[in-house]
Amino acid sequence: MVSIKDIAKQAGVSISTVSYALNGSNKVTDETSSKILAIAKELNYVPNAAARTLKKRESKILGVFLTDFRGDVYGDLLSGMKAVCNAQGYDLIVCSGKQSHRMLPERMIDGAIILDHTFASEELMQYADRGHKIVVLDREMDHPNINQVLLDNKAGATLAMEHLIEQGHKKIYVVTGPEGSFDSVQRLKAVRQVAEREADVEWIEITGDFEKSGGEQAADQIVQVYDGPAAVFCLNDEMAIGLCDRLADSALGVGQEIDVIGFDNIELSKYVQPRLASIDYSKRKWGSLAAEQLIKIIAGEPVDHERIYVTLVEGGSVIGPISSDSVISMRNDRAVSY
Repeated sequence: MVSIKDIAKQAGVSISTVSYALNGSNKVTDETSSKILAIAKELNYVPNAAARTLKKRESKILGVFLTDFRGDVYGDLLSGMKAVCNAQGYDLIVCSGKQSHRMLPERMIDGAIILDHTFASEELMQYADRGHKIVVLDREMDHPNINQVLLDNKAGATLAMEHLIEQGHKKIYVVTGPEGSFDSVQRLKAVRQVAEREADVEWIEITGDFEKSGGEQAADQIVQVYDGPAAVFCLNDEMAIGLCDRLADSALGVGQEIDVIGFDNIELSKYVQPRLASIDYSKRKWGSLAAEQLIKIIAGEPVDHERIYVTLVEGGSVIGPISSDSVISMRNDRAVSY
């Protein structure tokens, strides 16, 4: 790769003179500047973007760090971030994995949005101490260079649990998320708080993974031990949909013997039959707000921590416990309608 040293050698000038010419400085005469630019063009010189970024201390690029890219949540989240970034003159890059962490300390990006549990909080604090600007979506941190834009997981989980209890359920399964997930931990805390005050309700936790397969495995466990009407709160919709799909192959019906509620209200939830009850929030707003906050702290503007609020979307997957006779009647009515 051609460097400014090569240009300086061919032009018979110093490296600093070449640098001034390439950056349009008036410290170099027009004649010398024209000569240097002609040689640079002849040698197909490409400026080193990383070096230029270090000098100017800005790249006009923001990075978002994700543990995973799959699913409707991430698509809408990134769409919201990109719209704000582009409107404010920034580009957005999506990063994942340990090697990408160096982009922040090496100043390849101007700031970072973190939704990645592989980033240790201690690591982020070190970067913040060095002046790097960060917005976190998956943890609580206290630092002037770190802003929090968090989903109200506890409120959402509480809404889901109270909805099942209000429908009359006395036995509730909870399918958890992966270990280390902030969202799963916060939602499960709320579930346990509700459980502590509802002594007459039986609570059963099943380990999940936020994947469709996790819901399928949970369904297998529930089918094996089923002894009467029950409800299932899956801590995300992916698992809830997997659970509903697997129950469709069993003798237990969703919205019949088993009620199901999820979290995230992803697009596919609208097309599950019966319609999946879920906890809704604006993924796009979450992403756009995160980008807005990061751009503000980069500019030195004061910001407050933000929280994304949630609502309950009811669906036919939750109708309350019903008797065996009622289930048989419902099935007969459906058979006749077909």
